Amino acid sequence: MEELRLKPKEKVIMDERGLLDLPFLILTVLLVLIGVIMMFSASYARAYVKTGNSTYFFMRQAIFAIIGIAIMLLVSRVNYQIWRSLAFPILGVALVLLLLVPFIGREENGSTRWIYIGGTSVQPSEIAKLAVILCFAAMISVFREKMQTFKYGVAPFAGILLVIAGLLYLEPHMSATVIIFAIGAVMMFLGGTRLRWFVIGGGAAVLIAVIYLKTKGYTGDRIAAWKDPFSDPSDNGYQIVQSLYAIGSGGLMGLGLGRSRQKYLYLPEEHNDYIFAIICEELGFVGAMVIILLFVLLIVRGYWIAMHSHDRFGALVAAGLTTLLLLQVFFNIGVVTNFLPATGISLPFFSYGGSALLMQLFEMGIILNVSRQNKQNLI
Repeated sequence: MEELRLKPKEKVIMDERGLLDLPFLILTVLLVLIGVIMMFSASYARAYVKTGNSTYFFMRQAIFAIIGIAIMLLVSRVNYQIWRSLAFPILGVALVLLLLVPFIGREENGSTRWIYIGGTSVQPSEIAKLAVILCFAAMISVFREKMQTFKYGVAPFAGILLVIAGLLYLEPHMSATVIIFAIGAVMMFLGGTRLRWFVIGGGAAVLIAVIYLKTKGYTGDRIAAWKDPFSDPSDNGYQIVQSLYAIGSGGLMGLGLGRSRQKYLYLPEEHNDYIFAIICEELGFVGAMVIILLFVLLIVRGYWIAMHSHDRFGALVAAGLTTLLLLQVFFNIGVVTNFLPATGISLPFFSYGGSALLMQLFEMGIILNVSRQNKQNLI
């Protein structure tokens, strides 16, 4: 037991706080600010029709953005090692909430994914994503060399993923299932799980996807609309057709901020899942590429922080959270441009949703704390 204890000097070093990563902080805040502005531009027509107040969505999002940035800065000062001990309690909370969704959740567009808590809607799947990252990082840090075995490197991780997938199937929430499995696979790969298990897992995932498509009719309709949205432009293909109109009409330089035409109730979810289409319409190809570049820089910086972490747990947490950001950006833009079938994944920092924005900034705060500790000579 004596070897496991830190010397007094080491304890002092771990309690000191280094400087947080300034490029990562600046990129995050910049994306949030641009996101709030674009959300206002995309939402004011629908906000006026629904509430009589064109700034309704903007004001709520701006308040959540301010609170979220404050939470991010606060979390950045909390030593990330605390999340090691809280990983499984957070997973327990996520599982309980997922279990409650089919009973007390709110149904929208054929799916029940949201629970109302304190006057705002919460997607338990967002908590589940964070829980998977923290739990996997904690287990990998403990198992280390044993990750090469099935007992330690596959079984416990697969068990967690299958339980979550089963609960998400009840909603149903295919997109969250795909993201959680992808995050889990990345974490296991980084942890050292043998490649043959990914081949077997990939085959099982394909089988599960086929069963899912056969049993969930709405998903099959989305696949059909993705293949040829113009074959049914007034029903299943309507949303993607309007999105493509918005993207195409933006051209190289865009129509100008606030001058979108598709946001006038032509494009559904224009301030939420399809906000990137409005960005393309108003800011054009150039503006859209600038925003994509900012995301790329933020993601690259997140991986840089992970690579320079002084301990395995911090590296895995930072890499997992950065991968989650990467997947959500990729899936959202892929759907909006019809590169991928519709999934219902929002664009981080841009799409309307206070609880989602708070969660995203909370996660960025954890990465920033990993960057603080990187400044120290931890043992």
